[in-house]
Amino acid sequence: MRYGIFSDVHGNFPALQAVVKALAKESIDEYYCVGDVVGYGADPDECIRLIKELPAVCVAGNHDWAVVGRVDVEYFNSWAKSAVVWTREHLSQEGFDFLNQLDMIYENNTIALVHATLPHPEEFDYLSDINKVTAMFPLIPKNICFIGHTHVPEIFIQQPGRSVWCDTMSVQVDQAKKYIVNVGSVGQPRDGNPQAAYCIYDLDKNTMAIKRTRYDIHEAQKRILKAGLPPFLADRLSSGE
Repeated sequence: MRYGIFSDVHGNFPALQAVVKALAKESIDEYYCVGDVVGYGADPDECIRLIKELPAVCVAGNHDWAVVGRVDVEYFNSWAKSAVVWTREHLSQEGFDFLNQLDMIYENNTIALVHATLPHPEEFDYLSDINKVTAMFPLIPKNICFIGHTHVPEIFIQQPGRSVWCDTMSVQVDQAKKYIVNVGSVGQPRDGNPQAAYCIYDLDKNTMAIKRTRYDIHEAQKRILKAGLPPFLADRLSSGE
């Protein structure tokens, strides 16, 4: 069994197309999206339709719920707020219904998904330091929890008495340990690498790897500008910041 996991598409259809194409070569059995399908990018409906076609299990991100009015946008920065308002005005009813029915947490027999953190996923806190990582590990129902939200791919491992940040993007999974895996962002990377990120988890081989793929950034930028969204949202795609 092989899982394909991705997050933070943010309405970037060219990036999502590239990730889906890359995953198609990976013999994926099940697809999972860790939230924020929309926001920032110019193609929310197209991204939602492609995720439904895969089909991918999806949890709610803060931008998803903001668009449908379940999260207050007042704490968003001006660019994010503008994108939420634009998305509300351009999203189809089908797209609205999809976002509105997303749950905060998903779990099966092997993994858990949450966009931000546990135990209060609706607060959309950032897993920004090792102390927060350590506090989250006991709350993970399975041995692996996939997250997004920061747009920075990272793997954390619970060792006896401490939490360890992994300095590689691939690990041999030890079923006796717990892992928090931030799969990065498809449509708005912020780790200095503009390529779209995604993760492969092979349950049979107990291997996990975060990978990157190139996509047509110029096309995504053109779509953002044509839609009348803030130019900054297009410019930042080139640098991955």
